[in-house]
This record gives sequence, C-alpha cells and structure tokens, in this order.
Amino acid sequence: MAMQALIFVIETVINLFVLAVLTRFYAQALRAPFRANAGNPIVDFIVAFTDFAVKPMRKIVPGMLGLDLASLLVAWFAECVLLLVKAAIVAPNAFMHAGVWPAVALLAMISVVKLSIYLLIGVVIVHAILSWVSPYHPVRPFFDALVRPFLKPFQRFIPLIGGVDLSAFALLIVLQVVLMVPVAYLEKSAGALLWLTTGG
Repeated sequence: MAMQALIFVIETVINLFVLAVLTRFYAQALRAPFRANAGNPIVDFIVAFTDFAVKPMRKIVPGMLGLDLASLLVAWFAECVLLLVKAAIVAPNAFMHAGVWPAVALLAMISVVKLSIYLLIGVVIVHAILSWVSPYHPVRPFFDALVRPFLKPFQRFIPLIGGVDLSAFALLIVLQVVLMVPVAYLEKSAGALLWLTTGG
C-alpha cells in the first residue's frame, strides 16, 4: 500500500510537470500568446514551474522550424525518469536488463503523446466554458490559439444547431476514441515489453 502511494505521488508530480512543459511546447508551435508577466497567471505558473529544466536544455537543443524542441525533449526525458523510478521501485534489478532502455524510451514517447491528448481535452473544455460564461476573459486568446487548429476541420462540416457550435463536442469524442484504441494498444504493447525486459 505504501509503495502504491509513493508511486502515485511521484507519478502525479512528474506528470503535472510534463503537462506544463508540453503546454510551453504547443503554445510556441501554435503561436499562442505566451509571455510571462503579461497578465496571464497560467503562463506565469508554467514558466516559473518549468524554467529550471527548459532553459538549460535550450542551450543544448536549439529550436527548429518554430518548434521548441528543448521543451519536447524535457517532457520525454521526464517520462523516462518516471518509468525508470517506477521500475526501480517495483523491480530493483530492472536496470540489469539491456532491453529495458529501448522499452522505456518507447513507452515514454507514448506517454508524451497520451498526455498531449489529455492536455488538448482539458484545453478544449476550458475554452468551451470560457466561450459560454466569460467570452472576454483575458486568458481566452491563449486558449483560442491552442484550440483553433483542431476545431477548424470540424467546424467546416458541422453546422451550428440552434446557434450552438458542436465542433468542440465532436473533437472531444474523436480524442477519446484515439485514447481508447491506438494509444491504448501502443501503451499496452510497450508496457508488456517493459514488463518482460524487467523480468516481470
């Protein structure tokens, strides 16, 4: 029981950090307003929470094609660390198996994709709520920039029904299906590989 609680705490903290780092990555990729001390408390928190890892990584990994590759690499590395910590707790001899490293790298990549989808789901929900209850909230442009590229394809084919835009609802359904089928399959396969290589 204590071991499960410890894993839960570590997993929660690291995944929260990864979500923050991924927000930095997608904000830059999608040209969302992302400046610290510009009146957006979400941005201020993310910058303060992730600068210690992202800034040093940027000195090693430069951006490319407008993408903050340093943030993406930090997210992947953090997931690798999480998996290795969990493996060390559950199977202390895990690192003796050479096959554990590629399995961890693959599963960490899948975890980053999974968390990216969860992040998008959260952003879509917040964006929809702001649209209904506070359309002129100062943080709305930030969420608009993150959601717009994903909503546009749905808005082209789904007409307004009674003046209500259902594109966000359709996008959420698609994202859930992606999580349930391809992502779940890949995660299960990579997890089984990691389990085998750690002697499970």
